[in-house]
Amino acid sequence: MSIGMKRGTVYLEPHQAEWERIAEETIQTLKNILGSIAADIQHIGSTSIRTISAKPIIDIAVAVNDYELILSKRDVLEKADIIFRFDERPEQLLFIMGDFARDTRSHHIHVVLFGSDEWNNYINFRDYLNSNIEAAREYESVKLRLAEKYPDNRIAYTDGKQEVIDRLLVEARVWKIKQLSK
Repeated sequence: MSIGMKRGTVYLEPHQAEWERIAEETIQTLKNILGSIAADIQHIGSTSIRTISAKPIIDIAVAVNDYELILSKRDVLEKADIIFRFDERPEQLLFIMGDFARDTRSHHIHVVLFGSDEWNNYINFRDYLNSNIEAAREYESVKLRLAEKYPDNRIAYTDGKQEVIDRLLVEARVWKIKQLSK
């Protein structure tokens, strides 16, 4: 089992239960630092989907009501090796963790507005793929093909997934509405 990947590269590993433990530890660290600034914190991304292979990078979504409050915690986050990467407001802020001397990333921490489309998409996508094995396998198939084709080009890998992600997000929204109406 490994966690972390050299920036810009792509390879996938079978799901590891250890990823869930690492995500929970990271979530607890974030809760301790952010307190009530975080409306919710969730493990997202492919490492949170139990039936598929994933890049060994833990994705965490942090929902906030005010970006400025989390930015006021940058010094404390950096002391915990959670480094601010960039600001794409209104979409998100990105923090990363990893072994920067080796140019590897182990965590991507996506800070988004609570209740925003970005937040809902992260949660719905994860929940839908964890409950729909056919959709999860379809997504994994695309990821495996792209990882083989673009092992040294993470941008092309990411861009190549977008069409299937967009379609699965529509399916996930419909699925979520049905779940809520039960």
